[in-house]
Amino acid sequence: MIARTLLPQLSARLRAMPAVVLLGPRQVGKTTLAREIARARGARAIYLDLEREADRRRLDDADSYLRAQSGKLVILDEIHRFPGLFDLLRGIIDERRASGEKAGHFLLLGSASVELARQAGESLAGRAAYMELSPILANELSAKGPRLEQLWVRGGFPESLLARTHAESLEWRLDFVRSYLERDVPMFAPRLPSAMVGRLWGMLAHAHGTALNKARLAASLEISSPAVSRYLDLLADLLLVRRLPPWSGNLGKRLVRAPKVYLRDSGILHALLGLGSVDDVLGHPIVGASWEGFVLEQLIAAAGPTRTALFFRTEKGAEADLVLERGGEVEIVVEIKRSSAPTISRGFHVACEDLKPNEAFVVHGGDASWPMKGGVTAISLSELVRRLEQR
Repeated sequence: MIARTLLPQLSARLRAMPAVVLLGPRQVGKTTLAREIARARGARAIYLDLEREADRRRLDDADSYLRAQSGKLVILDEIHRFPGLFDLLRGIIDERRASGEKAGHFLLLGSASVELARQAGESLAGRAAYMELSPILANELSAKGPRLEQLWVRGGFPESLLARTHAESLEWRLDFVRSYLERDVPMFAPRLPSAMVGRLWGMLAHAHGTALNKARLAASLEISSPAVSRYLDLLADLLLVRRLPPWSGNLGKRLVRAPKVYLRDSGILHALLGLGSVDDVLGHPIVGASWEGFVLEQLIAAAGPTRTALFFRTEKGAEADLVLERGGEVEIVVEIKRSSAPTISRGFHVACEDLKPNEAFVVHGGDASWPMKGGVTAISLSELVRRLEQR
């Protein structure tokens, strides 16, 4: 089993807050993480899977049952199935706070970020912390486990990454896509046709790493632009698609305003394109954009919630793949290259001149770091992740 770096952070939040909402796509490892916390607490923790009939029956009288668990951490998996619980949880938390029990009452697991945050936010404002569990990250790989290239090709869902063969991994990912379309889309968006969501998902794979063009997608799907927005909102809510917003400061230059769209897991991207092996990926035109999206996800995860992730592009071609801001200040700009001997594009130099970041990096496919022209540093992915996590 791969140790998740979020575990100590999650444990710390549970010691500080009455409730923690852990978000992440289905099959990403939320349940495994929650069970680790439950095992560490022994009899002081209860785990309920709200997809199981037996566990749902325990909540027939939810008020009495949950109030009887004072002093224990109650883990509620698939909490979106019981949206009516949030008001009840608020009352229990407030009563326990009044009696001196300040933290560690509930751990809530869910797969739809916006919807769950809305439900919880209305009732648990000031009472709950929100954390996101991403697919397995590069800094979570061990010396004896999968290598970085395998993580990139297969993606970070544990069952896919740790499959015995590329073929088994690809089959798992295709099943994952089917299950989302057959089960999760009808659950979270019953009015949206699953087949249309699936077609859009596939089209976004081909457009991975490009500026969002809703008019073109709408024309291809023969639907309206507002309908494209609804389908895209759903995929983003399910934490399957990232819309990276553009930097929008005032430079006196014409900036690209449309967000860039990425599939958040490179393995799902490759599955939707029918790419099962390293050679398949390397021989496909998507290879550069795929590597870019993979690196972006690693860096955004390492940057944490205190930094804002953006991209920068002007209509004249100045461009940075990733801009990290904190407190309104441009802290870091990044260009991403798959080559281990990268060169800096003219557009990136101009972006650095425009944005005046504290630091500028070219992330490459090798292991070394060295200074380049214009105050830019060539750096490996693992080294930049380490630096971001330490700040």
